[in-house]
Amino acid sequence: MHIADVTMFYAARSGGIRRYLDVKREWLQRRDCRHTLLVPARNGCPLDASMLALPSVPLPLSDGYRLPVGVRSTAKALVRLKPHLIEVGDPYHLAWAALRARDALHAPAVLFCHSDLPRLVGGRYGLRAERLAARYCRRLYRQFDLVLAPSEFLARKLTLAGIPQVERQALGVDLTVFHPRRRSAALRARLEVDADTRLLVYAGRFAAEKNIDRLVEAMRALDGRYVLVLVGAGALPEPLSEKVRVLPFVSDRAELATVLASCDAFVHAGDQETYGLAVLEAMACGLPVIGAAAAGIEEILAQGGGVLVAPRSAEALAAGVGQLFESDVTTVGNAARRAAERYAWHPLLEQMLTRYRTLAAA
Repeated sequence: MHIADVTMFYAARSGGIRRYLDVKREWLQRRDCRHTLLVPARNGCPLDASMLALPSVPLPLSDGYRLPVGVRSTAKALVRLKPHLIEVGDPYHLAWAALRARDALHAPAVLFCHSDLPRLVGGRYGLRAERLAARYCRRLYRQFDLVLAPSEFLARKLTLAGIPQVERQALGVDLTVFHPRRRSAALRARLEVDADTRLLVYAGRFAAEKNIDRLVEAMRALDGRYVLVLVGAGALPEPLSEKVRVLPFVSDRAELATVLASCDAFVHAGDQETYGLAVLEAMACGLPVIGAAAAGIEEILAQGGGVLVAPRSAEALAAGVGQLFESDVTTVGNAARRAAERYAWHPLLEQMLTRYRTLAAA
């Protein structure tokens, strides 16, 4: 079976979408499936023989993402590849190109909904813009043969929006790479903090919807026993607290797992996560999580392994940190690892491949 994935969210400092695509590519190739990945050219990532670079231009203020140009040329490239199924990872130019190729090839097209576009737009431009974005998404998504959502929260929202062909497809975590045994004292030496310091960590994009400013504000309310490590890329709020350390974006999975496992708890103030892959990776490393009681993070933490707090509240975050460390942190961390073990990649990718084959056969 030949599967073509196409997305603009694949760059040198990409997060969860790139991680999902890389893991899926490796797994499909071991299953004797042909896989082609179409991504913007000059995105900072090395391209191998099974990847196709699309003409693109830089996308301002996006931390390295590029905007593909030419719906028609991308559609023609897909038609030349003759895949048995096309999957799209974003709702922009490439989604329309995939629909054109689908009609020419009579091959199914799948949209994997990794983000809640209407809510993202509404958070930045207001309710009217959110309604327009919702109308756009409904028009686009209903044309696909299948729409995948990583969480029950998002699947339910899409269904209520009038998109009938929605199925939940959870994403997974590499339980061998992300493991408590990665813990190392080297991180504390690098940060120049002692063994008694309670290291909190956030890993991901420093985007507005991640509410990094709430994390920084929460650190000011905590005493000197706590230090927050921010791992990622993007613009940070100023000024940062003296209890905040910033590490550059980490693309290597093993290196990231070592950073996570070497901390004491993971904190996430974002309330718009459609899933929360970084949360799941931290839990696999044995870290308890303090997260906003909203969207995908709430769904993951409902199985145990952390503390849920009121969204968009620095005070609630600080209180949640205190609540966690007043409990048995090791016990909560062990529960986090057990919860993450339900998300091993292999059975989830088997489920996905079954969906692909069913669609292609039809």
